[in-house]
Amino acid sequence: MDGMVSTMLPPPEALPDVLPSERLLRSGKPVPEVRTELRRIAAWRNALTVAGLWCGIVGLIWATVWIGHPLAYAVTYLLMGSVFARLAILGHEAAHRLLFPTKRWNDLIGRWVLSYPGFVPFEAYRRVHFAHHRDEFGPDEPDLALYAGYPITRASWRRKLTRDASGQSGWKSLKPLLKALASKSARPFASRIVGAQLVVWALSWALTDRWWIYPLLWLGPWMTVWRVINRLRAIAEHGGMVRSDDRRLTTHHVRQTWLARFWMVPYNTGWHLAHHVDMGVPWRNLPRLHAELVAAGWVTRALEHPSYRAFWRACSSRPERPATTPATPAPVAS
Repeated sequence: MDGMVSTMLPPPEALPDVLPSERLLRSGKPVPEVRTELRRIAAWRNALTVAGLWCGIVGLIWATVWIGHPLAYAVTYLLMGSVFARLAILGHEAAHRLLFPTKRWNDLIGRWVLSYPGFVPFEAYRRVHFAHHRDEFGPDEPDLALYAGYPITRASWRRKLTRDASGQSGWKSLKPLLKALASKSARPFASRIVGAQLVVWALSWALTDRWWIYPLLWLGPWMTVWRVINRLRAIAEHGGMVRSDDRRLTTHHVRQTWLARFWMVPYNTGWHLAHHVDMGVPWRNLPRLHAELVAAGWVTRALEHPSYRAFWRACSSRPERPATTPATPAPVAS
């Protein structure tokens, strides 16, 4: 890396020193009176959200088979990427213990209804994700290789997305799960994910009377479309930032649109800076916390990326290194 050239840091004028205030602490976290309201978990609404997600999954697959046209299968294949985004974000909420106030139900739903069907090892994910929140870009940052080094060249950007879209990244993620089945210590965790996948396969087979729906519309999109979406979202959260106590230097904020929220950042996960300011605020209240940060003048317009497309263009804006011309050998004296 070439120092500051390899970052996506905001300019100093985008980082006014305006905290603490009456409603926010110096870190951006709300003061206790405000925090109590913002940390309230809407358990019944979350239950309906989880149920609605699975009703949508079943309905989408059933409608695709009923229509039967190849175009319907192609559209559903792409839409399943956003389905895995929803499973992952609600699973992430459960990993933070913010989906339901009762630990037993929070972890039960988080494991078996959200994470395991999405190929996520819930217990391991919770452990490494908390390490990410404790010290972004610190020595124990589990995702440093994913976030560091931006901006990159356009060619490098294309290579990464090609590996994701072609299934190479998906296979790289699937292989450790299969190998874990042969490990005595890892087998209990891997077998839960495999068991959940067998249930999904069995249910999709029973629903459609077609055994191949699972590999085509579940495993396939997870290995391809979801890998692209996951990379694009993750880089938009932390790509090219640095280790700092100021979360504005560890986490981006990108302006939210309905299309982005549908496709890639559902359930308010696009308000990621607010999430890192206070990871105890449930997803429904992140826009409210973000509004508090804006009202205090701590999050400025100059800090905000105008769109995800603009952000990704900036991420892939590093100039290619010019090819070096080999020196012409000096003539040999005769």
